[in-house]
Amino acid sequence: MRLALAIDGGNSKTDVALVREDGALLGVARGAGSSPHALGAAAALDLIGALIDEVAPPELPELTMLLLAGADFPDEEEELQRLAEPRGWSRSLTIRNDTFAVLRAGTDRGWGIAVVCGAGMNCVGVAPDGRHARFPALGAITGDWGGGYDLGEAALYSAVRSEDGRGPRTRLERSVAEHFALPSPSEVAHEIHRGRIAHRQLVELAPLVFAEAADDAVAAALVARQVAEVVAFVRVAAKRLGLEAAEPEVVLGGGLLQGADAALVAEIARGVHETVPGATVKPTSAPAILGSGLYALDELGAAPAAKERLRSELDGMPAPVTIGGGDG
Repeated sequence: MRLALAIDGGNSKTDVALVREDGALLGVARGAGSSPHALGAAAALDLIGALIDEVAPPELPELTMLLLAGADFPDEEEELQRLAEPRGWSRSLTIRNDTFAVLRAGTDRGWGIAVVCGAGMNCVGVAPDGRHARFPALGAITGDWGGGYDLGEAALYSAVRSEDGRGPRTRLERSVAEHFALPSPSEVAHEIHRGRIAHRQLVELAPLVFAEAADDAVAAALVARQVAEVVAFVRVAAKRLGLEAAEPEVVLGGGLLQGADAALVAEIARGVHETVPGATVKPTSAPAILGSGLYALDELGAAPAAKERLRSELDGMPAPVTIGGGDG
């Protein structure tokens, strides 16, 4: 039976799976993040290549399905394709953004909308006819707000202003300081300024915002802003693809949303239903590597039973690290 390499390259981790045409999982390897934005394209591919060596395909795979964070623009995909093809990982190679992995892992329809909310945010929409709606998702310079980093930064901002009186009082003043075992939020800011706390560790504060939101107006406002950003992505993707009157599945993934509680999902659904009343909104905790593997089996023309087998085998794989200890 033919083999395929399924790869999910994220900002903080990379998963590589060797998959057989009948859905058998023959090998899996996990390594550090492989976003070309962070490493550069060549170094990112070097990291992926080393993980492919770990799964040790016994013969040349038929295809590689590489779903990669940081493959945001056509020219980036073309550059990655040009650099990866000579490496000879398989007979054919497909490179897409990693948001596609969350969509495919969360629905078997072949179309829908996925919002990924980890350290940052991104969204992809796929219409029934195969058209795509995508976003640059480069942070503030492309109009984005949300995800663990922005929420964490807003938590510290609010906590410091609560401490010094420029802003309203918030329970985040206490919880932010306690998280870093420091006496005050201003001390946290000082430690970041001095480089003794890494700026990227602000993502660790995102769960505090959700934890305090039930009893704290400032935290609740931040959660409401996060919900609004998720809804905005879905609204725009649906409009671009003409799905307002359709019944798409809206898949929520990434460290902040994959384990979203019923109340948060209901709040997102309320916003989505204002413009897409027939949508079904659901989080998925399935590992993103499953989406890459299912796309690979789709390309091989594998039977439904093979896809179910792969889903059952990968459902037991440890989930990506969630916000609070990094981002998947």
